[in-house]
Amino acid sequence: MSMADYMHRKSVADIVGEAGKHALPPSLGALSITALGIGCIIGAGIFVLTGTAAAQYAGPAIMLSFVLGGIACAFVGLCYAELAALLPVSGSTYSYTYATLGELVAWIIGWDLVLEYAMGAATVSVGWSGYVVSLLGNFGIHVPPAFAAAPETVAATLPDGTIVHGIVNLPAALIVAVLTLMLIMGTRESARVNNIMVAVKLTVVLAFILLGSAYVTTANWHPLVPDNTGAFGHFGWSGILRGSAVVFFAFIGFDAVSTAAQEARNPQRDMPIGILGSLLICTLLYIAVSAVLTGIVPYGQLNVADPIAKAVDVIGLTWFSVLIKIGALAGLTTVILVLLYGQSRIFFTIAKDGLLPPIFAEVHPTRHTPWKSQLMIGTIVAIVAALTPIGILGEMVSIGTLFAFCLVCGAVLYLRKSHADVARPFRTPGVPFVPILGILFCLLLMVGLPLETWLRLVVWLVIGLAVYFLYGHKHAALRNASAPPAAHRELRNDVRMGR
Repeated sequence: MSMADYMHRKSVADIVGEAGKHALPPSLGALSITALGIGCIIGAGIFVLTGTAAAQYAGPAIMLSFVLGGIACAFVGLCYAELAALLPVSGSTYSYTYATLGELVAWIIGWDLVLEYAMGAATVSVGWSGYVVSLLGNFGIHVPPAFAAAPETVAATLPDGTIVHGIVNLPAALIVAVLTLMLIMGTRESARVNNIMVAVKLTVVLAFILLGSAYVTTANWHPLVPDNTGAFGHFGWSGILRGSAVVFFAFIGFDAVSTAAQEARNPQRDMPIGILGSLLICTLLYIAVSAVLTGIVPYGQLNVADPIAKAVDVIGLTWFSVLIKIGALAGLTTVILVLLYGQSRIFFTIAKDGLLPPIFAEVHPTRHTPWKSQLMIGTIVAIVAALTPIGILGEMVSIGTLFAFCLVCGAVLYLRKSHADVARPFRTPGVPFVPILGILFCLLLMVGLPLETWLRLVVWLVIGLAVYFLYGHKHAALRNASAPPAAHRELRNDVRMGR
């Protein structure tokens, strides 16, 4: 069997044509799509990672880390906007790669996206658990530490010095279960809840910026770039790079907007607005929050789970720390919601192509959601969230996402040559320079991640290749065009019958 058998490409015409042959009704406008992006982006980045990265890697220069991450995402976001408008389907990077680099690479990136979406949801749900336990403690409700942390992790240290280890993180699993049921009930209803929570957390973030700016001590910003300790990534300019690679997790979300392309009312207009608008808004907020945070609290004291709440306590507004925790919970909830949503839509598209079993593309007859896939994803994510430490999850999400972003930029370069005459509702400016810069910035950030993270990525991709050769390659719809997958036939029948 030749290599060509693994490099079959879906034509752009076929991908665009399939956008009208699905059972996911168009129910999202530009505002909801932008809110979807903001809902996913603003979360762990502002409420958790900002303080940790400042204390361990960049110091006050964490502001520059966010600038670097924002620049990288801007180049990638412009590429996403072109592809999402050109190919308005729910498969995100997977679909774009299928049209450019072929089936095998498309599968690899589809498998890689599990790290970004499913594992990302697990990561954020662990952060959600920490904030909800802290908030309940403010009201005298104490969750046993052992049941709010992963096994073998340090859950708490008692006054007598006894160390309590985690058994299972029940709050993390619970929030995943609730949001999974919400997504099964319907996209429109989930989008409405998401819009409300986005408004809540934006209000809290803006309030922190406005109130906190009056208590900034500029001396805390000096030196802006602390001297390197002698090890790569620990302060100095390499610390800015390492900090940017770590907080890059905070930018994940604008690309998740592309998974909603099939449910957008006017994808050619709404997708670029949603992607670029949400990215711009969130980058500006990140820079402002990190500036105020490090201006209030010396960066060495920010290595805590709730840095913004700590800053509010420092300035004496203890009542506002409770509000901050509520805003953080709203922020983290919307991130989990969007990531779970995105993962099911990617599996939906992969299953339609035959590379996953048909069950992942089955749509509920009345709710019009891929409910079986959503249920399986939610179950697995809940188990992972309950049993896995947040540190390992976060690094895997970052490297998986950066890898996917490189391929998105490459897809724009390829399609500009292979399909130069295809009408593009939105065109990435400065091609080929913008996509090339996007690739280089992503590779630069990947270099900033630890070697162990690279090794875990390799192991994960090897497992994915095993799944592909054992199932996906044999059942690919392009190879079996005369006998499309059962789920594909079912979807076509649904369309013909008006369901």
